[in-house]
Amino acid sequence: MAKLIKAAPKKKAPLKVQKKPEALKKIFVLDTSVILYDNKCIKNFAEHDVAIPITVLEELDNFKKGNDTINFEAREFIRYIDKLSGDHILTNWIPINGPSRGKFKVIMNEKVKVDAQVVFGERKADHRILNAAISLKEQYPERPVILVTKDVNLRLKAKSLNLQAEDYETGKIKNIDTLRTGRSVVEKVKASVIDEIYTKGFANSELALKGKAIANHFYILKNNSNSVLTWFNPETEALERVNKTGAYGIKPRNSEQAFAMHAVLNPAIKLVTIQGVAGTGKTLLALAAALEQKSSFRQIFLARPIIPLSNKDIGYLPGDIKSKINPYMEPLWDNLKLIQNQWKETDKEYQKITDMINQEKLVVTPLAYIRGRSLSNIMFIIDEAQNLTPLEVKTIITRAGEGTKVVFTGDIFQIDTPYLDSQSNGLSYLIDRVKDNPLYAHITLEKGERSELANLANTLL
Repeated sequence: MAKLIKAAPKKKAPLKVQKKPEALKKIFVLDTSVILYDNKCIKNFAEHDVAIPITVLEELDNFKKGNDTINFEAREFIRYIDKLSGDHILTNWIPINGPSRGKFKVIMNEKVKVDAQVVFGERKADHRILNAAISLKEQYPERPVILVTKDVNLRLKAKSLNLQAEDYETGKIKNIDTLRTGRSVVEKVKASVIDEIYTKGFANSELALKGKAIANHFYILKNNSNSVLTWFNPETEALERVNKTGAYGIKPRNSEQAFAMHAVLNPAIKLVTIQGVAGTGKTLLALAAALEQKSSFRQIFLARPIIPLSNKDIGYLPGDIKSKINPYMEPLWDNLKLIQNQWKETDKEYQKITDMINQEKLVVTPLAYIRGRSLSNIMFIIDEAQNLTPLEVKTIITRAGEGTKVVFTGDIFQIDTPYLDSQSNGLSYLIDRVKDNPLYAHITLEKGERSELANLANTLL
């Protein structure tokens, strides 16, 4: 009987990776504002192609010198493009390094049927960038051509010329309304739990909370007859009582301020963000808490982003560096004077603040000069942090050495820089990315305490 011979199993043919048809791939045209926001932006368009108008390279040349973050971004992008181009001609499509990425090229200023410089009656860089995008649209009619810019007005101009335009979305917080406030109200808590916190100073979080506790989150526990302010300590894993503790003569006026003061005074918390509208006491509380801990730190640094008028660098202002930055730092000095003026000039508390300034124990410094430094045993307060980019926030935090604490204060809805908004600024980015970390605490202040008149303006105007 013949043996049955089994047929060898057929080898499966390797799966073919279907490439996206060239006609379906988009071409994104980058504006200078995108590159100055994120020097790695060219890598963030997946398999689509990226075009850079020659005008953008010209503008980057003007930004490459200086110590500000935008100067750093310009230099890094120029270096990357130089490395990526190698021996290639920049006006040809060049592959972008990395899996599933597209190509890039530089677009020269070409003639177009609809000239933006004629339409808007002015020869300027923005209009040449628009022309570059229009020329691509005419050259590749089968492919979507999209201008990417953080300049709202440039997006509007593009759309008026029937050109697609988008904001740069990478790094933006999608659901800004869900950003944590840092505090929660828990109703119908057992009276025994609240009594235990008043008696012992702490209680088991599982007995009080309906869900999982969040590291360094603040909770107001309530029942029909009583309430208590608490925070979740990630080390002890217990809810601990928060007292309305004052600092350097400044006392919290509400629960939110008590939470903010507690976060800044807590030595276990190394990074704090305080968000809120004008008049809620953000800067005053942070500064008072810093002064209260002056013996725990080598120096107290106070800083605000410098937003120059008419896009002019502070070098245009007369005087030395101190004279140049003082006009931008007046709000910090105002808060310091408010704390100091609680006492008479002859009182020792008043004199201590003057001595700290004279001995440079309390220093006002521009942010542009901290890159490359290591700040050890420093209390660092950054006011108006909503005017920082995510990279600037990262730069500041990475300067923190041993024993340093960093406090950011600001209002994410009051942006003074043209290419940031409530979703893309550094403060929003930080609050979203660092949440739940045991080294970090956040609190949003909503109740104004500056004056009845200030509250009226915030509410009705």
